[in-house]
Amino acid sequence: MRRPMNHARGLRCFRWLAASLCMAPLCGILAFHTTAEAGQEPSAGGKPGLVRVMTFNLWQGGESGGQPLTQSARVIRSARADIVGIQEGDGERRSDGSRPGNAAEIAKQLGWHWAGQGNGRGILSRFPILEVTPERHGAVVALPSGRRLSVFNVHLPHSPYQPYQLLRIPYGNAPFLESAEELVTAAKAARGKAVTSLLKEITPRIKNGEAVVLTGDFNEPSHMDWTPAAVDAGIAPLAVRYPSTRRIVAAGMSDAYRAVHPNPATHPGWTWTTMTSEDNPRDRHDRIDMIFTGPGISVVSVAIMGERPERADIVVRPYPSDHRAVVAELEVPQ
Repeated sequence: MRRPMNHARGLRCFRWLAASLCMAPLCGILAFHTTAEAGQEPSAGGKPGLVRVMTFNLWQGGESGGQPLTQSARVIRSARADIVGIQEGDGERRSDGSRPGNAAEIAKQLGWHWAGQGNGRGILSRFPILEVTPERHGAVVALPSGRRLSVFNVHLPHSPYQPYQLLRIPYGNAPFLESAEELVTAAKAARGKAVTSLLKEITPRIKNGEAVVLTGDFNEPSHMDWTPAAVDAGIAPLAVRYPSTRRIVAAGMSDAYRAVHPNPATHPGWTWTTMTSEDNPRDRHDRIDMIFTGPGISVVSVAIMGERPERADIVVRPYPSDHRAVVAELEVPQ
């Protein structure tokens, strides 16, 4: 996701944001808080059947935040992750037009396996990667238990971004919209084809009884977030049943964060963006980085990683990305 260069707001936006800022202390009351100290290493392995899956947008290869790649690697270590879906894994464009594969370099730093998906996407794994799916939406990972886990990872189109269209924030020359129906139609047009292509690979594996997880930067809020209750609490400006996550859930998958924290009014779980000041009404907050699990997989815990305890369960300073990461500990049946 890229931030707009200019912002414009109406009175409705300021009223909603003022209410949401009042909710800031509640947003930080999550499962637990830890601060990662320099040099902290994860514990290797874990109980049989348990795996820690993470989604992490590096922010243009981990370079835009002004931190070395070792800091992005440190975030992964601090998460004690086993498998990471990476977005924006390529570095900034060079004079010859090429972009360095920074995520692959992070894999080398960690001593992990790497499967590139193209366009900055890829899957990092502590465990062996057996194959990449035909359309490169995912990869099959061999877990220590002997089970195969199909890990899918997406970075859906970032523009037009419907919350900006609603709140009259200029972005990508997209028109401003007024109603929930208009937002749903625009979201379908922006990401519908990509979701259809993704589900063509995921759905058969679910039907075959395979263990499946999905990570990604969806660039669209969840239909479980902009609810009437969230509107009443001042967390969302309008009740909208966003279509991309609805289709993924309809295919048989579950939102890991909402499995643990079902109430968006008390646990908005915002991942976009870290580049804000809490008292600035021109900034935008949404949960667009998510992990989904297929049938049979249980969510043991879920945490958000970021720059400050008010917005993250695991704090890493300095935090190198404009997206907060999400890490879920999952129990995969034998």
